[in-house]
Amino acid sequence: MDPYLEGQSIWPDVHNALIAAIRDTLGPLLRPSYYVRLEQRTYLAEPGGLEFFGRPDINVVRDDGGKRYSTSPSGSGPIEVSIPVPDFVRETYLKVRAVGSGEVITVLEVLSPSNKLPGRGRRRYLDRRLRVFESLTHLVEIDLLRAGPRMPLEGPKVTSDYRVLVSRADRRPKADLYGFGVRDSIPTFALPLRRGDKEPKVDLGAILHAQYERAAYDLSLDYRGEPVPPLSGDDRGWTHELLLSAGLR
Repeated sequence: MDPYLEGQSIWPDVHNALIAAIRDTLGPLLRPSYYVRLEQRTYLAEPGGLEFFGRPDINVVRDDGGKRYSTSPSGSGPIEVSIPVPDFVRETYLKVRAVGSGEVITVLEVLSPSNKLPGRGRRRYLDRRLRVFESLTHLVEIDLLRAGPRMPLEGPKVTSDYRVLVSRADRRPKADLYGFGVRDSIPTFALPLRRGDKEPKVDLGAILHAQYERAAYDLSLDYRGEPVPPLSGDDRGWTHELLLSAGLR
């Protein structure tokens, strides 16, 4: 996994393109019993990263002439301020459906920052996640973001930068968790379907790397700086040496 793809400016493109690439890869493999569709949900998100620790009684501002003066909230003149403005968030995901009945067999999610960071987006996602767990639908949850708290799980504590969760409806509450780091190969997993049907292998690494080439992400990524969030310890040194050898630093 390239940690530079997690940057705020490029991740929306990575996310949407990866979802579409997984659909295009699975479509021919699922014929003739299943088809896969890209679906979208939209919601009004809370402003992120804004916290109010109280308001001062007196504000000191500067006028155009450089003169400093104080303005009280109770004064006669208005003070220009900024307010937190919510925004619409659009998230894409996949549903695998049975041909004929249209029954949803599997939901595949690639997590976005709004799913992981505290707020309305995470709460809504966790509610949908729980509804899938209570149904007969399989869930594949792909987390390629190091920032933000992990999705809740029970059992052994797994420490990893990235993870893929495969939750089969007929095995719940048990599930398979693939954890991996920056220096590891991205795992391949079987897409859960109806019992007895052949399950295609999803080579997530190959899909993502092919997308990287098609989108020419290397032309817009600045490998001279640190990724966000920054790497630490051995991962940082390993990445530095890799970029040096590739002539990117």
